[in-house]
Amino acid sequence: MALSKETILDVVRPVCAGVETVEHHGQLTLLIPIADIVDVCRELRDNSLTQFTFLVDITAIDWNKKNSRFEVVYFLQSMANRARVRLKVALPNDEHPHCPTVVGVWEAADWFEREAYDMYGIKFDGHPDLRRFYMPEDFADPSNAEPLYPLRKDFPLMGIPGSLPLPPMPEII
Repeated sequence: MALSKETILDVVRPVCAGVETVEHHGQLTLLIPIADIVDVCRELRDNSLTQFTFLVDITAIDWNKKNSRFEVVYFLQSMANRARVRLKVALPNDEHPHCPTVVGVWEAADWFEREAYDMYGIKFDGHPDLRRFYMPEDFADPSNAEPLYPLRKDFPLMGIPGSLPLPPMPEII
């Protein structure tokens, strides 16, 4: 039994009255205010009507625009109901964006949030061990020591010379 949009909204609206929806090719996306994301996630997981017990992924989007530059996107799945839903949270425009952690709802969020932090620089408030995932802990711009985040739109396509040592290239020799 697949979940209807109305059932999901009936579960979410008591927790988050300001929820908005977008549907594209039959896929439902809920736009959630940042203050409500943890409560909405917990309700979607715990409510017997929805049972979104599986966190598929968390990622981020850098729109590189003035208002709400970053969005955090949560992909949830209900095995019991054979349904999926996407949650999006627009972050306030800030050089150092913050979002509440959902590690208390799904333990798997630990790794996904670390990846979003490492690649986009989004800090997840309350995360138990927020540190780099792929890049070295000291990955910073050599000219000003500012941390670098490779998936931000303002990151140079060819990288920053001197920020990481390159492996030897025997084919050039």
